[in-house]
Amino acid sequence: MALIVQKFGGTSVANPEKIKAVARRVLGKAMEGNQMVVVLSAMAGETNRFVALAQQMQDFPDPREMDVLLATGEQVTVALFAMAVKGAGHDAVSLLGDQVKIKTDTMHTKARILSIDSDNLRRYLDQGKIVVVAGFQGVTEEDDLTTLGRGGSDTTAVALAAALAADQCEIFTDVEGVYTADPNVCNNARKIERISYDAMLELASLGAKVLDIRSVGLAKRYKVPVHVRSTFTETEGTWVVEEDDQMESMVVSGVTYSKGEARITLSAVKDTPGMAARIFTPISQAGIVVDMIIQNTRAGDLTDLTFTVASSDYERTIGMVEEIVATIGAEKVTGSKGIAKVSIVGVGMRNHAGIAAQMFSVLSREGINIQMISTSEIKVSCVVEEKYTELAVRALHDAFGLGNNNPAMAE
Repeated sequence: MALIVQKFGGTSVANPEKIKAVARRVLGKAMEGNQMVVVLSAMAGETNRFVALAQQMQDFPDPREMDVLLATGEQVTVALFAMAVKGAGHDAVSLLGDQVKIKTDTMHTKARILSIDSDNLRRYLDQGKIVVVAGFQGVTEEDDLTTLGRGGSDTTAVALAAALAADQCEIFTDVEGVYTADPNVCNNARKIERISYDAMLELASLGAKVLDIRSVGLAKRYKVPVHVRSTFTETEGTWVVEEDDQMESMVVSGVTYSKGEARITLSAVKDTPGMAARIFTPISQAGIVVDMIIQNTRAGDLTDLTFTVASSDYERTIGMVEEIVATIGAEKVTGSKGIAKVSIVGVGMRNHAGIAAQMFSVLSREGINIQMISTSEIKVSCVVEEKYTELAVRALHDAFGLGNNNPAMAE
């Protein structure tokens, strides 16, 4: 008997018929003698509907009240799912984040899980029930409801799998696994059978939408095997697991991209200790995620500092940075939207020289100008004009031989 955690996203439970279909799939596993914990998202479109309602009340909805509103989406889904299971003759119980005691910090709409009390879950599992947990939500020490941000149900599932020492965690979605590139951009993109936690972390952080980055981080930390697969087929998906030798033989595993980015530059900043902290601490405290940061030295102990944020945070960040510039004596702040980040990822890059140069040559041949560059052991990222995103992805995917039509991949 195995203990299995399964998570189903919004498209998988978009209506009553789909909820019943998912219930039948879960029951099939339960009938094999497995203990089942099921994590559900809100029905597709519900979260966006709640956001639109909130914005009719306030231009910038109160974060605490926003969490109270958003958490209702998953409450509806888990209740309906438990009813579907009971209607099929099996016992189930639905639990919300506070009932599971998923404790989080107090960062409303972007909370992070601090701890999980698994006693309730184990009690119901020992009674033979299918336990259905609302994803995406938790509760603070002060008993305020919180939500984990977009993709938070993935994080809930992996966190529960870790807390229960589950045998596996299956993430069901509307795609059949992790691909070498977005199949909507590259029609010859290939499904990856196994990928390391590190490579998946990079892909998730760089724009791949298949898994939430925090869920991958938790999986790596607690060594939770994660199986990404489709709700609508029985096809084997992609396993996210610890690195092995076969993974290292692949120099580049995938190409990914992130649109909706913005660039901000502070000019003529004094190059003194503590200056970066004075700039980025207030931004961090505001809950704004800064991605790439590049510093260029100028004459006279001055530097230019450029960084990227999500386009949705651009106006708020510019306003904050303009205030910071006034206090630190920098020359000016400038910025622009309409940029995208294109990246190549692969654990094999650690042991191969010239990969970055090859990427730059490919983009150059396509007439794509590189505005910023960021590297790590297993990734190279370039910021380009957003209009060139798809061209860049296809060119790189072909150049590194990642498609189904590559003979080396078919062997």
